[in-house]
Amino acid sequence: MKELLVELGHWWERGERSVLARVVDTEGSGPRDAGAAMAVNESGEVIGSVSGGCVESAVVTEALDVMATQRPRVVSFGYSDEDAFAVGLTCGGTVQLYLEPWEPTTIAEELARGIAARRPLALVTVIDGVGTGRQMLVSPDSPDLGDLGDPELNRVAGRDALGELDAGTSSVRHYGRSGENGEDAVTVFIESFASPPRMLIFGAVDFTGALSRAAKFLGFHVIVCDAREVFATAARFPAADEIVVDWPHRYLASIADELGPRDAICVLTHDNKFDVPALIEAFGTPVGYIGALGSRRTAATRREQLVAAGASDASLMRLNAPIGLDLGGRSPEETAISIAAEIIAQRNGRTASSLRNTGGPIHR
Repeated sequence: MKELLVELGHWWERGERSVLARVVDTEGSGPRDAGAAMAVNESGEVIGSVSGGCVESAVVTEALDVMATQRPRVVSFGYSDEDAFAVGLTCGGTVQLYLEPWEPTTIAEELARGIAARRPLALVTVIDGVGTGRQMLVSPDSPDLGDLGDPELNRVAGRDALGELDAGTSSVRHYGRSGENGEDAVTVFIESFASPPRMLIFGAVDFTGALSRAAKFLGFHVIVCDAREVFATAARFPAADEIVVDWPHRYLASIADELGPRDAICVLTHDNKFDVPALIEAFGTPVGYIGALGSRRTAATRREQLVAAGASDASLMRLNAPIGLDLGGRSPEETAISIAAEIIAQRNGRTASSLRNTGGPIHR
């Protein structure tokens, strides 16, 4: 979204009108998640994508019409197995888009600044019903900006936006005129721009460089931590966002309150004098993924030491050790891919089976 907002600003400076289209909801095997966006200007230039190329041409047509009427609207593209090809989609399902004329409002400018500064923000937009087009920008550390048309609606939608922000998710919500639940007078889209999840990699070893690069590709803010100053350097791990020279368990204790379920901890030190204290500390955090490198024998020995250190059965169930999926890889790069794949599978509650051996929707 950062690059898209910059380009929208350039178009405005050139005197070009434009429309912003955002995915607000999907059903079935939707090719892009809520929040995916594209923009179209009056010359027909397009940036971004809402479907990986499936319905972009149809969206351009709708966008030009919105540009002419200057009225925002929700557009749905539904496709069955029979007519999927006719609308340019190869996977059955529905994608719902919100199209709005774009201009550099105070909210748009603050959103661009916030995204550039990696501040957590949630944009609440009325996409249907009373007050369509109204927006409010919500942040956990500053007053809300904007107005949805009713003080109580502002309060309820703002509360829900903070919840979406905490979870790193976006969704459509339905309210009454004054924020009543269970009513349908106002439909809003809450789009969260959460700070990137963190991956803490403990151990400045060969596998760390490859995992750092894979984690950046997945959108993580990567922190490499090792107590050995000679090994923990930016020159060795250029993909890392931060290099910390400290004992892993001590550093983890210092930031434990900042971590959440979207974060991941990967212990690659392969040395139990580092591993065990770090893992005991990790079990006390709400991170969504904890993994530790090592052979099955190393994992068994480490487990005994963790039990002796007071780790509960529930804590041990959270530990992925040996770390990664069984892909048969050996190199640091292959190992990094297996770890990244395990994180994705665990995040989405999947078994990591081959798609050809499973049924049901590919995207849920």
